[in-house]
Amino acid sequence: MPPLSPQERFSRPAILLHWAIFLLVAVAYLAIEMRGPKGSDSRTFWTATHFWAGCSVLALSIVRVAWRSYQKPPAPEAALPALQLLSKASHLLLYLFIILQPILGILCVNLAGHPVTLAGLGAFTIVGPDHDLAKTVKEVHETLGNVFYWVIGLHALAALWHHFIKRDNTLRRII
Repeated sequence: MPPLSPQERFSRPAILLHWAIFLLVAVAYLAIEMRGPKGSDSRTFWTATHFWAGCSVLALSIVRVAWRSYQKPPAPEAALPALQLLSKASHLLLYLFIILQPILGILCVNLAGHPVTLAGLGAFTIVGPDHDLAKTVKEVHETLGNVFYWVIGLHALAALWHHFIKRDNTLRRII
């Protein structure tokens, strides 16, 4: 395949933000799965890693949305209207996820009566304790996390489908 022109590719900052957020989401998922038993050093380490990754996702997501409003993405590859709609819907869901999920995580911790502690940066609280609401927010945070295993997986499969089956430039534009 010939090289893509700059107009066909996402900008370098958009590409870097995309893959940095991807890696941080993967670290957040890994950390929550590796935690270990309550009170253990393992749980403390992996929980702190989960918080760092989640807060970093939120920060980079804000930068990514700001960059996207400044630098429009390239025009999408030609596709059937139904596929274009699915693409737009899945990207909207992914953007909502990378912004809302870290916020829900912060709320989970704060509503349970604890500050979010980030090694090297200190601790912060944005809301006071509310143990009943904390349980609900935690359930939503965990449910969304489980649902987005599937959304992220479908996003990756769609990219691979474009690359290997359709043989278009969809995946190449973000690499």
